[in-house]
Amino acid sequence: MPVTSLLYREIEPQKPEEIALRLANHPHLAFLDSAMGHSALGRYSYVASDPFGVLSVVRGEAYWNEEALPTDPFTAIRDILKRFAVENQTGLPPFQTGGIGYLSYELGRLIEAPSSTPHPEEGMPDLVLAFYDVIFAHDHAENRSFILSSGFPETDPVTRAAKSENRLDTFIDLIETPATPPVPSPPVTGWTSNFTRQTYQNAVSDVIERILSGDIFQANIAQRFEASLPPDFDPFAFYWHLRNASPATFAAYLKFGQVAIASNSPERFITLANGRIEARPIKGTSRRSDDPEEDQKLAKDLIQSVKDRAENTMIVDLLRNDLSRIAKPFSVKVPTLCGLETYANVHHLVSVVEAQLDETFDAVDLIKATFPGGSITGAPKIKAMEIIGEIERVPRGVYCGAIGAFGFNGTVDLNIAIRTVTFRNHHARFHAGGGITALSEPEAEYDETLTKAERIFKAFGSRGPLKK
Repeated sequence: MPVTSLLYREIEPQKPEEIALRLANHPHLAFLDSAMGHSALGRYSYVASDPFGVLSVVRGEAYWNEEALPTDPFTAIRDILKRFAVENQTGLPPFQTGGIGYLSYELGRLIEAPSSTPHPEEGMPDLVLAFYDVIFAHDHAENRSFILSSGFPETDPVTRAAKSENRLDTFIDLIETPATPPVPSPPVTGWTSNFTRQTYQNAVSDVIERILSGDIFQANIAQRFEASLPPDFDPFAFYWHLRNASPATFAAYLKFGQVAIASNSPERFITLANGRIEARPIKGTSRRSDDPEEDQKLAKDLIQSVKDRAENTMIVDLLRNDLSRIAKPFSVKVPTLCGLETYANVHHLVSVVEAQLDETFDAVDLIKATFPGGSITGAPKIKAMEIIGEIERVPRGVYCGAIGAFGFNGTVDLNIAIRTVTFRNHHARFHAGGGITALSEPEAEYDETLTKAERIFKAFGSRGPLKK
């Protein structure tokens, strides 16, 4: 049974990015950043550091604080969430302490994936979830800030209560430490890709042939950009610049040991709260224009695009099928189909799929039924993943996986990790791709990947690789 309620304290409103800056050098900094204000989607931001436990999955094996566990990774997540379950408190932000981290795209190998899916890079975990007993939470809609403290991993009520109070006071002292904005890092140049313009267009043509042959309906194909980093490069300074130049609703920054992840994602993968599930697949992208009339025309053309609407609708059908496996009968709904959302440099078509979780299932079952998200695989999902592996031939890593939180109160909120950079071994890597359908034009699809990558390259002070 869940333990009694958390200790929390409301403090003077604070900017989440400044809290993250003050904790930037603490172990396992996690910043779930609703940088683009939105009354519903971008309402809450969270910051945490110094976790009491870290779950990692390496080559399919689960580890808790670096000690091997006898269970499979998904059972391990379930066991930890049950061990530290808390009652949900109304009136507080929905994430009330728990695990924050990432699920890599290749984690799908442990659920249901073809043999062509590449293995992760050596030393890069499939999953890392850091479990925090104290978090900072900010409600952007009401401009309210909170510190929440659970006292875990203590479970004795008296000991736990004392630790909860002590940890809350310590955290408040930490975030009162003055901090100055990070110094911009030097530009990053010398970018390379695993595709040239011609080979990417050839890949698109290959997918179109497979669609016309009846193998699949669509597949998402991405190119990977990579560059070496200057010795004094600061990933957090990069993220600071990126979020200010191009705010997104489901952005995030993680610094887990030697790995840093900066995500500027506009896409929600899945959320679960009080049994209600929501997914928000993005399919359909158009560039923006500085000219208002042209920008409006680009948005209208996207809304009316037969190709983009077909692509979006196919993924909605895939998600409806995935959710029906763990949802209450007849509860899967599509309140929004192909709605327009606008960001700093692109317009997107976004749909909303809702469902009610059946009482016989939990948050882990929800992930196993839906991961990886259909919007970044294709349809049918498994066959599309097989083709992706054959064509891309490199691991995606965090890209097209998910970043977000699993609450001890039963909540889940994960993004689709697009517009996401991984910093590791003095290198930066990120991907940009798009969904390919029978109506795709190879040259236009290649240009779309560059449109999606443009803001990231600018944040690096670069124009990206040469357009070969």
